[in-house]
Amino acid sequence: MNRMMPPQTLGRRAALALLSICFAAALDVATPARALETAAKQAILIDLQTGTVLLEKNADEPVPPSSMSKMMTVYLVFERLKEGTLSMSDTFVVSRKAWKRGGSKMFVEVGKSVSVGDLLRGVIVQSGNDASIVLAEGLAGDEKAFADRLNEKAKELGLTNSHFKNASGWPEDGHVMSVRDIATLSVKTIQNFPEYYKMYKEKTFTFSGIRQGNRNPLLYKNIGADGLKTGHTEAAGYGLSASAVRGDRRLVLVINGLPSMRARSTESHRLMSWGFREFRNFSLYRKGDEVAAADVWLGAEESVPLVIDRDLNVTLPRGARKKATVKIVYTGPIPAPIAKDAEIAQLEISAPNIEPIKVPLKAGKAVNRLGFMGRVSAGLSYLLWGTLK
Repeated sequence: MNRMMPPQTLGRRAALALLSICFAAALDVATPARALETAAKQAILIDLQTGTVLLEKNADEPVPPSSMSKMMTVYLVFERLKEGTLSMSDTFVVSRKAWKRGGSKMFVEVGKSVSVGDLLRGVIVQSGNDASIVLAEGLAGDEKAFADRLNEKAKELGLTNSHFKNASGWPEDGHVMSVRDIATLSVKTIQNFPEYYKMYKEKTFTFSGIRQGNRNPLLYKNIGADGLKTGHTEAAGYGLSASAVRGDRRLVLVINGLPSMRARSTESHRLMSWGFREFRNFSLYRKGDEVAAADVWLGAEESVPLVIDRDLNVTLPRGARKKATVKIVYTGPIPAPIAKDAEIAQLEISAPNIEPIKVPLKAGKAVNRLGFMGRVSAGLSYLLWGTLK
């Protein structure tokens, strides 16, 4: 790695210390790919490893999420399964309300008991509105009470542009989600329930002799897709929350407002392929790496190591030529005493057309303050010669 370090500027008062490091040979990165247009009315594409948003359009607009909101119902069931307060073999009785619900159906029968495992597949694979209601009534007594639980969980997960009126996404005034919220829910599902998430990649499910296929178009393309959920209403158009893996990268895509199933299939494939093709992840630092050293004022040592407390990976456009920059910013020299692991600086990474990435840096060790005579000597040295000690 080629590093160029301009000298610090320190006057009689502590000044801002700025260290600029230019990545050249090691990364050869910079200019992002040209911004991509999409026919979707709302869209967001995220690299899960780094959390980088590769594309977004009207991502915070609350819109009818149609059957994509069923993922929230599934999320609550997954939680109960993980807690051990529910099992796949537990059964719920089908109500007349669930049986009568129109739209996509699992084709449950009134009065019959259906296992949680079958109901989950009825929701995830077959997008059954009836299965969603059976789960809601089984867990909360009625669908309205279950919707209240969905709203409580939405707040807990930080879904700031979502509100639920039912368990299935059936069109109802005020039942809304943003595509960013849907993406957040998708990520939480993948991260929190790996043992159950695999259900989202099942392509078919047969219940009562009726075999139905998963409507997720990306599951049938060679793109590494393993979830999640489609949606469609007249008001919202066609939508999809999808995730795919290539190598060590996972992308999460949410699109909505497309005019047809064909458009949803074509656009989701195009955007997911673009995300994998045009961007790469780079490992810059590992947890515990010493990034630089900061000058210390009136300390037993002249400097303190600046250490990063996490692995730092960044997503940057492929084939870029302009140089990304890394800055280490702190107000220095830093007065002693300094406690080990105290946050005393910030690492700032920037490149053209990406949001700056800011990461705290911590003191790699403790630095004690000089004794009285040491401080007097350091003060005289600074006044006479402008040196820190």
